[in-house]
Amino acid sequence: MQPFDASLWDAGEIIIALLVGFGFGFALDKAGMTRYHKIVNVYRFTDLAVLKFMLTAMLVGMVGVYALEWAGEIEFTAITNTILVKQLGGGMLFGIGMALIGMCPGTAVAGAGRGQLDYLIPGIGGMLVGALAYGFLYPTISDFLAKFHNYGTVKLPELWGLSPFLSVYVMALLFFLVLYALGKSGWHRRDRLQDK
Repeated sequence: MQPFDASLWDAGEIIIALLVGFGFGFALDKAGMTRYHKIVNVYRFTDLAVLKFMLTAMLVGMVGVYALEWAGEIEFTAITNTILVKQLGGGMLFGIGMALIGMCPGTAVAGAGRGQLDYLIPGIGGMLVGALAYGFLYPTISDFLAKFHNYGTVKLPELWGLSPFLSVYVMALLFFLVLYALGKSGWHRRDRLQDK
């Protein structure tokens, strides 16, 4: 393990990251995406605004990250190994937790920043408990995951055998089609939970 090197921390980059995080949290809150009823209504199929917001954020993030990589501004160096059981299990656990408490980590932090205790206690508390549980269970989990196929640090374009540009284009097109279908189809129930 390498010793901590304070010179790696650029104050300007930290300030920019904090400002971007603050801006994202502010946008989440102003769009109503930190409200309990908005999150729960996605799982009840009565209000798909959060799903549309998340798909849009993923699309913008994907295009932005690949554009920065093509421009030579960033490198894909911090990609974790792809173990499908690990990613699918983590995604299911995340989704169950989000459905149960009506928030995700981003909305929990944004709601806690607004001063709401009902976001602070289950949201931040849940993150801390989850981190501690994962820390204690990690040896057992890593032994279990070692039994499954590890695809390495593969990205979707490599996995599909396509060029990154074509993969981003296809995914962007699929996202646009899904967003359009969600907006036009009316595929949701009408009995929404309302904000109090």
